[in-house]
Amino acid sequence: MRVLFVCLGNICRSPTAEAATLEALTDLGIAGQVRLDSAGTGDWHVGNRPDRRMLAAASEAGLRLDGAARQVTAGELADWDMIVAMDHRNLADLRSMASSDEVRARIVLFREFDPDAHDADVPDPYYSGSHGFAEVVRICRAAAAGLADEIAARFDAEPGA
Repeated sequence: MRVLFVCLGNICRSPTAEAATLEALTDLGIAGQVRLDSAGTGDWHVGNRPDRRMLAAASEAGLRLDGAARQVTAGELADWDMIVAMDHRNLADLRSMASSDEVRARIVLFREFDPDAHDADVPDPYYSGSHGFAEVVRICRAAAAGLADEIAARFDAEPGA
């Protein structure tokens, strides 16, 4: 299974969602069966590491953020089994990029996997204080747990699993 996380610039929310999901998949013992990546809809931060404030909040919570920001391309969307948007803006941008209804159907909101979420969007912490980054880590962990359970259920539903 291949899962792509997408936010605006790929320096805050999507790398955190990727790391939190890796953690949750590892806890379930299926991390090696899932390919995870993240990207942004914009190109402002391409090549940059995650935001230093996000790195600090993630590290404090025991998450490790790796990689460099990249921009998602329309051509790659069909390569992913699930494309996970951080907010409605990202969702709309991704759906407009999708080449078919089949690909559009694979694009979902991350917080759909958190039954306790009171908002469908992961808030962008870029212009907030440090509390905003810590809150994104908490939100990502909650949604990642539900997403990991969904992925595990899909594996269980596969013939021969």
